Amino acid sequence: MTIYALSSGPGISGVAVIRISGKETSKAIKLLTTNELPKPRVATLRKINKINTSELIDEGIILWFPGPESYTGEDMAEIQVHGSKAVIDALHQSISKIENCRLAEPGEFTKLAFQNGKINLLKAESIADLISSETEIQRQQAIKIMNGKSADQFNFLRDKLLKILSHVEAKIDFPDEDLPNDILNEIKKSSEEVKIKIEKIIDDQKVGERIREGFKIAILGPTNAGKSSLLNHLSNRDVAIVSEIAGTTRDVIETHLNIDGYPVIISDTAGIRDSKNEIEKKGIKLSLSRAEEADLKLVVVDAKNLDFTDVLRDLLDENAILIINKSDLLEGDINPEIKKFNHIIISIKENLNIDELILKIKNNLKNKFITSDDILITRERHRQHLQQCLDHLNNFNKKKEVEDFDKAAEDLRLATRHLGMIVGKVDVEEILGSIFNDFCIGK
Repeated sequence: MTIYALSSGPGISGVAVIRISGKETSKAIKLLTTNELPKPRVATLRKINKINTSELIDEGIILWFPGPESYTGEDMAEIQVHGSKAVIDALHQSISKIENCRLAEPGEFTKLAFQNGKINLLKAESIADLISSETEIQRQQAIKIMNGKSADQFNFLRDKLLKILSHVEAKIDFPDEDLPNDILNEIKKSSEEVKIKIEKIIDDQKVGERIREGFKIAILGPTNAGKSSLLNHLSNRDVAIVSEIAGTTRDVIETHLNIDGYPVIISDTAGIRDSKNEIEKKGIKLSLSRAEEADLKLVVVDAKNLDFTDVLRDLLDENAILIINKSDLLEGDINPEIKKFNHIIISIKENLNIDELILKIKNNLKNKFITSDDILITRERHRQHLQQCLDHLNNFNKKKEVEDFDKAAEDLRLATRHLGMIVGKVDVEEILGSIFNDFCIGK
């Protein structure tokens, strides 16, 4: 089946790119242009007509990529036309009239590239991440994984496990033969090296996932402390309703921000207080739940009311900044006890010390995003497979001490399989749908 789709963004644009891939690609180009195929990989200006009529759709550029030297590994073409909805619709309708041609599903071009051996699974995922990247650090991470260092490392570890497995299976096939001591020592050394490396990769403070999904910041505190005002100020727009009525915010309000190139998901939560209102009590429960999930807590309090409840005091841990708001109303100095917390005194109304607060947040972000390793886990799928690989390696190390080689070999096979599933070295049809459905249509 030949697939086609708009690969550039939807909406009016100067140029739109329609991509076609499959056996009927050459036929589609000939029918649309009433001409022979252009030279491979040479941009060629052609008149593009409705199929079976002489009516002109547009004049545009044709790029012809005969397989397997193409993105998908199949015959493929890209048609560049003017980016109006009418032109794109007319071109799609014309291609749809060709037998065995249909509109592509989300991510199907990249799925074909993976299935035809043009890219591995990690690179396919990094392409999706690059397309959806909104900040510089997200772009850098996607490029780093596209360059293949993570895939190379996982393949290297997998090859080491396969070598160990070959020695173990040799012992199973020839039980009467004793393995030389140097091979036994090599099995022990190699399995331990792989185990230590995987443990190091897993112990990454989830930096890769933080970069990909966004750093979670929760704004917490009592009612009327200025939490919603702070969210609006950081967002430069009215995200949350601000009112002097206590308990206005009852649900969690989220917004995505780019703070100095770092992706952030910032949440305004319901004011924490004793309440008899059932809806407000649910909102407070949500606030405390969001506090547990947050990478950084901004605990906002009123400068004129610094009486801390046990709940508020428990929030002020190493991943929290105490924000004393409404400093314009403060008379005298604050309680010396407050100074032992990581704190800052601000006034949202007077725009006082807001830049210092943002700098504090930035420094916290930088510390969380620091990594010296080229191997980054960017998805929960990777983490689960690495953990399962580690579990099977631990089982293997226990079994080989009692020379239970049959069961030990099975643990090694499973450990190898889980490493392979990260880069797509095994049959992973069951996970392909969930991965490529995250792509836009046309990619």
